[in-house]
Amino acid sequence: MPGIDFTVYKGSEGGKVVQATAAGQALGPNEVLIRITHAGLCGTDLHFRGQDMVLGHEGVGVVQQIGAQVKHFKVGERAGWGYLHESCMSCESCFTGNEILCSERHLYGTHEHDRGAFASHAVWNENFLFHIPDAISSSDAAPMMCGGATVFNALEKYGVRDTDRVGVIGVGGLGHFAIQIAAKMGCEVVVFSSTESKKEEAMRLGATEFYPTKGVQELKIGRPLDQLLVTTSQQPDWNMYLPVMAPNSTIFPLTVSEGDLKVPYFPLLANAIRIQGCLPPSRAIHMKLLRFAAFHKIKPVIQEFPLTREGIEEAMDRLDKGEIKYRAVLVADKA
Repeated sequence: MPGIDFTVYKGSEGGKVVQATAAGQALGPNEVLIRITHAGLCGTDLHFRGQDMVLGHEGVGVVQQIGAQVKHFKVGERAGWGYLHESCMSCESCFTGNEILCSERHLYGTHEHDRGAFASHAVWNENFLFHIPDAISSSDAAPMMCGGATVFNALEKYGVRDTDRVGVIGVGGLGHFAIQIAAKMGCEVVVFSSTESKKEEAMRLGATEFYPTKGVQELKIGRPLDQLLVTTSQQPDWNMYLPVMAPNSTIFPLTVSEGDLKVPYFPLLANAIRIQGCLPPSRAIHMKLLRFAAFHKIKPVIQEFPLTREGIEEAMDRLDKGEIKYRAVLVADKA
């Protein structure tokens, strides 16, 4: 089966998006060629904009060719992928459904620099692709491949229950997913935002309470929080949030922030508070997210841009300036 050449959009040392051509190769026995129709823009993509690699890791498209041993995908079906590309499939992490923690994992930014979602096509191992439910459009599915999946992973993997009081800091790319997912899980959802301006939307998305924090020195929220999801790009004022955490509660820092994580020490000890690191999910939880989103009609708030060099640069520049509400999706011509 001959390979095809395809267009890719790469980062560069100066941060400009560069259009290039990737030489096609014959598909391996378990590989799938996807014609990309939609690609989500994630904050992580900004971190790799200065590197010589194909950008994008929230890809959705249509299967165009399949390898000789592909069993789970057919030509013409929709497929998506996210942050995790491959794993060894034979270590303890892989055997227990934690491929994202495999010591030989292939992740966006560390492996397969010649492939990404900002492209006309991509080739991936079928075992790390996901079927897109009919109830979810490709535009809505793209941001779920990482952003929505990461939030769902924190809530699903670490035992959040419908009786929990879940705090969400920030109403943005991750935060607006967190509000919807936690609400549909049956949780009380307490939202914190710097200003009052996002209250109406937060409540529409499923928040039960909303607290503006600009200029606030002390939070008064009634019953304390069992879980707290930090979805802002900068660390919050921990001295303000730790007093509203319940004993044995958990804090999930979900975004990448520069510098060290510095948290007051004694409050963690006094109330047995956990800080739980959390990556995008392994495959089983990723599949659960897609079923959950389809059943509960969870939809991201998106802005669409053309999947071209100019469209990518505009979307990335606007995301960097905080002007995207709330996820950018790049759409290919003739999608």
